[in-house]
Amino acid sequence: MNNIWAILQRELRSYFVSPLAYGIIVGFLIVTGFMFYISLGYFLTMVNSTIMEANIYRTPPPPVNVNESVISPVFRSISFISLLLLAMITMRLFAEEKKMMTIELLFTSPVTTFQMIMGKYLAGLALYVIMLIPTSVYCIILFIFGEPEILPIFTGYLGLLLIGAVLISIGLLVSSFTENQLIAVALSLSIFLLLWMIDWPADIIGQPAISSLLTYISLPSHFYDFTNGVLDSKHILYYLSIIVLSFYLTQRSLESMRWRS
Repeated sequence: MNNIWAILQRELRSYFVSPLAYGIIVGFLIVTGFMFYISLGYFLTMVNSTIMEANIYRTPPPPVNVNESVISPVFRSISFISLLLLAMITMRLFAEEKKMMTIELLFTSPVTTFQMIMGKYLAGLALYVIMLIPTSVYCIILFIFGEPEILPIFTGYLGLLLIGAVLISIGLLVSSFTENQLIAVALSLSIFLLLWMIDWPADIIGQPAISSLLTYISLPSHFYDFTNGVLDSKHILYYLSIIVLSFYLTQRSLESMRWRS
């Protein structure tokens, strides 16, 4: 446990020594803040429109759900933006160690492969959580001026945490394959986008079995229920399965490298 904690601290320090982490966090908050502004503006326009129609026809205004109109779109935007940002966060985790030849020092130190993987993984996950924390301001604003439902907010953040955990585990695996960070970020982003868009042709494929398989593999198809306040164990199991598989393949990759060295 001490070794994992030491690696985690080391990785977090390396993130914040360079401008990378600050740039990613600032860029993330600017984009998500803009998306919140757009979604909130659309919601207010819709509310005003329904009130005007109700006054004209002298009928009660129909209910408007702030979670569906603001919070859910913002959560979905955050999940998509995370594809690029998490590829950038994970690109250096092992690639930089290999390029600087410091991976050899880790191999000869009293640190197991699992501890090495877990320390770096938790560092990437911690940075992602740090990115998400300021977005709670958007929800606070909605609570001040409205009455959003708490459950979809809770499950939405849980979904973001899970999808981020999956992307970081895949990025960590890719980073163990190369010493070139540009190759790592490009390959990670390609895999992320593939998993994101793989179900797009599902509706035009004539085979129901293939369509169902593509939909099941798709990352967002398991995420959207979280944004609607639905907590389904099959979605959690899907994400955990990818994380475990990525950990296993990363360990095999590093142990192969350790054996060759």
